[in-house]
Amino acid sequence: MGDGNREAIEAWNTVLFDKFVQFRRVLTTGLGIHGTRAMDLHPPREGARVVDIGCGFGDTTIELGRRVGPRGHATGVDAASRFIDSARTEARGRENVSFEVADVEASVPGGPYELAFSRMGTMFFSSPVFALRNIRKSLAPDGRLCMVVWRKREANECMHAAELVVRELLGDPPKNDQVTCGPGPFSMASPDLVSDQLVAAGYRDIAFERSDAPIEIGADIEEAIRFALTLGPAGEVMRLAGDAAVARRREIESALRDVLAPFERDGAVRAPSSTWIVTARPA
Repeated sequence: MGDGNREAIEAWNTVLFDKFVQFRRVLTTGLGIHGTRAMDLHPPREGARVVDIGCGFGDTTIELGRRVGPRGHATGVDAASRFIDSARTEARGRENVSFEVADVEASVPGGPYELAFSRMGTMFFSSPVFALRNIRKSLAPDGRLCMVVWRKREANECMHAAELVVRELLGDPPKNDQVTCGPGPFSMASPDLVSDQLVAAGYRDIAFERSDAPIEIGADIEEAIRFALTLGPAGEVMRLAGDAAVARRREIESALRDVLAPFERDGAVRAPSSTWIVTARPA
């Protein structure tokens, strides 16, 4: 495990975990749209053994366990132990669901699995080919990978609109000695790049299906602003900017209010989002 990955794990176990807990409802509701769509399009077989890569709070693992039924088993893995602790608490009493702390760039515990599923859990690998190769090794010969990743920034106004505002006012602050999450949410936005990574990792039958959906980023404008300034690219700029962000907070909030206002309708703020549902099989 390289130093870069250790840093990312530290970030997910500390500052990012705390932020995810704060906005868990928004995250699981919004991301759940794309994860559920992927499971519906590529459902696990009843009785199958499946692994959920980067399982976070474990809601996807629990859903996979429901779909494979009592004769199947779903294993959630995440490199951040605090997420796994939370997931184990949530899944208490579910006999066909379990969780493991694991850095997928080092190995995938258990297997062989019929399905390796991931909802937004693969974009933060510092060495994606190594991680994808380990996932492939954990699959049965006729197994498959199904991962959901963000498409390009411009197609995801749910995050990008806020990022443009914040960068216009704060620029691109230096990282210095602060921990970060790794490559970032859009590292797998290019089908050409991801196809090359999958081929290098030993996959075939690679396919990309586009999934578009408006997702809720706040129950109202104020929650949407707090969400944007806490998580995602805009939140990362705010954190790295430190005192400069604090000093201009009111100005930034005012600008964001104008940008997000058109997305408020039917009692919530919903903005466009777009992902790839990527599937592949071991070569």
